[in-house]
Amino acid sequence: MILAANIRQRRKARGVSQQDFALDIEMDRTYIGGVERGERNVSIDNIERIAKGLEISPYLLLTEPE
Repeated sequence: MILAANIRQRRKARGVSQQDFALDIEMDRTYIGGVERGERNVSIDNIERIAKGLEISPYLLLTEPE
């Protein structure tokens, strides 16, 4: 659940709602919600897309926060 927690934490730190974030990266809000709850499998392509929307490197979503 590291991925889910990292996405949620970084999105919230930016002060962006799931809806606005989903619109920004052209994904469905329900998909982003499912990812953040750890209910969805996420492809590498979608990890890259989410990371780009958060303006970070994809590997940061897959590692434990320091």
